[in-house]
Amino acid sequence: MKRALVTGGAGFIGSHVVDALLGSGWHVEAIDSFDPFYDPAIKHRNIAAHREHPHYTLHTVDIRDHHALRALPGDFSAIVHLAARAGVRPSIADPTTYQDVNVGGTQHLLEFARERHVPQFVFASSSSVYGVNPRVPWSEEDHVLAPISPYASTKVSGELLGHVYSHLYGLRFVALRFFTVYGERQRPDLAVHTFARRMLAGQSIPFYGDGSTRRDYTHVSDIVQGILAALHYAGSPYEVINLGNNRTISLAEMVGTLEDVLGLPARREVLPAQPGDVPQTWAHLGKAERLLDFRPHVEFHDGCATFVDWLRRQPQPVTQAKR
Repeated sequence: MKRALVTGGAGFIGSHVVDALLGSGWHVEAIDSFDPFYDPAIKHRNIAAHREHPHYTLHTVDIRDHHALRALPGDFSAIVHLAARAGVRPSIADPTTYQDVNVGGTQHLLEFARERHVPQFVFASSSSVYGVNPRVPWSEEDHVLAPISPYASTKVSGELLGHVYSHLYGLRFVALRFFTVYGERQRPDLAVHTFARRMLAGQSIPFYGDGSTRRDYTHVSDIVQGILAALHYAGSPYEVINLGNNRTISLAEMVGTLEDVLGLPARREVLPAQPGDVPQTWAHLGKAERLLDFRPHVEFHDGCATFVDWLRRQPQPVTQAKR
């Protein structure tokens, strides 16, 4: 039986990855620090079903603790490294912690992979590495990156560390640049979740700028499809690959979609554009199609509808992320 180590395994994307791996016959060792960036109870709900699975083990570990990582038992077929401090705006307020977790923690995971001879390492990078690059859609072949937030810079650093370990130690490292992931279990600080929750509560939504900023929203089920394909990728030893939807949605269109699926009007609190935010994200998917046979399937309206169905079933209001 193949064994995967999934970092951030109780989080939004990580818990969905664990679902898919367990459903595909993998043994999963999940680690998560249950950091209070947002209410840890949310993560515990995410993994409630996993705890009953005979091929699942949870370790409460901070990826900055290399001694705790080294104490993990057994050998692994692959590492899916999703754990990170996330978010552009919070990274501007606390860049040192972002560097420690996202860069230092990734270094520890790569050392773990080297010591245990783990052959496959899948790394969660971000579309934020492209920064304000005006050449859209963004292609992995464009090596002129222009990150404009500490968070984005840590993801560039993670990709480069992976290249070093791939070159020196023969580790296959696949960096996946995620584009604005949304869907069931989404973190409470992200826009789709924040807006929907506030609209249901009859509250105004923070509407930054004039509504023209655009994002390539990608449903979590499509992201998981790409991650599983990357686990089986057996080509070159190092790759960077976009995972997106290849369709941009404006802020105004996103709010309009939520109004439609919720059946509620949005009260917009218009605010200035935020530092660190890019005007648009847009993924070129040619490489993902060629190497991973990746093709997103979920349209934005449908994805928002399933997210809202999930949100309405939650037992209590979700605590907002600490800033």
